[in-house]
Amino acid sequence: MTWSGGVPYPPGQSSSLIVETLWNRNYMKVMTANFSLFFAFYILAPLLPLYLYEQFGASKDIIGVVLSGYTVTALLSRPVSGFLVDAFDRKRILMGFYALFFVFFAGYIAAGSLLLFAIVRTLHGGAFGGLTVANSTVAIDVLPSSRRNEGIGYYGLSNNFAMALAPSAGIALYQHTGRFELLFWVALVVAGLGMAIDQSVKLPKQTVVKEKRPLSIGRFFLLRGWLLAVNMVFFGFCFGVLQNYLAIYSKEVMGVTTGTGVFFILLSSGLVVTRLIGARALRKGSLTQIAAVGALLSTLGYGIFVFCNNSVGYYLSPLLIGLGNGSIWPAFMNMTINVAGDDQRGTANSTLLVSWDIGMGMGLLLGGVMAEHAGYAFAFHSVVAMQLVGTVLFLLATRKFFLRRRLR
Repeated sequence: MTWSGGVPYPPGQSSSLIVETLWNRNYMKVMTANFSLFFAFYILAPLLPLYLYEQFGASKDIIGVVLSGYTVTALLSRPVSGFLVDAFDRKRILMGFYALFFVFFAGYIAAGSLLLFAIVRTLHGGAFGGLTVANSTVAIDVLPSSRRNEGIGYYGLSNNFAMALAPSAGIALYQHTGRFELLFWVALVVAGLGMAIDQSVKLPKQTVVKEKRPLSIGRFFLLRGWLLAVNMVFFGFCFGVLQNYLAIYSKEVMGVTTGTGVFFILLSSGLVVTRLIGARALRKGSLTQIAAVGALLSTLGYGIFVFCNNSVGYYLSPLLIGLGNGSIWPAFMNMTINVAGDDQRGTANSTLLVSWDIGMGMGLLLGGVMAEHAGYAFAFHSVVAMQLVGTVLFLLATRKFFLRRRLR
């Protein structure tokens, strides 16, 4: 007899005790592997626009196009990966995506032209999209059902810690060495470590549905959660612009040349703090309240960042944005899973991640276009507007949508 983490009950211990254990070995391994994949991603993200400009002389709008290719393929791969992890052996799907994710970092080192770099970056997005869906679905598998809401919230800490450390580490490493290639090697090694850790994870026996159902959009996209997905697009847009154009905006508009690393540390600190203090609320199931507070805090943070052009605003805003997004993500993830059936965990995960990808991709692409033709100040004003629309949408419509459709 086994508990939901896939480990046999020790002799003499009751299932009522073991089933409540949140921090089991497999869950911690999956979190560590998730940290590795996001660290490898974020150590490059804030510096890639600068790399494309200095190495290949790319213009602002071309930078947006090249970088958005990653998001487009991640977007396309996630619905497929959601179907794959629900329909086939989850561990094999996970390791296949992790192997691809690892290999493409070597492609950055080998890319000698802007076109080749764009191809590698675009293909890499497909591996990243599939991997994040597979890994988060495995995390749900190894969580006790009684601690699932809370565990999903804690799982996001691995993303947040990666976001806190990786951009600052990447920026510091580049400032001390001036070598972009070293960053690519570090990302390659970290991704390899994460792959090795995921390989050692033991999963509970997966029940694969054998009946052959006709392929339809419902196999790849959670139709029951469509408004949750639409709402997340607005929040993803804002983060896409912020993450990819912060360094250039800070330098050109605000005159800040050395504070970008601190900004990301404060942003991630807010994400971590809200994950920790929000665990009890998640355990109680207060999902709509958490999401509402998070949306309002993020709106306030983006507003302060754009309209308070001083050091106080620059360093206060990331804390508020971090606190807000750290509340939005676990709340929306749990809401999406709670409107899905037990055999649609992968599809639910991919649906939310796809919506985030769409928003991030729009932020990447349109952010570059707006910056090229109207300036970075206009691009970041659009962020405030999009965040406000997303917040109002949740308060007036999405909250009620979830409450009507929740299954658990």
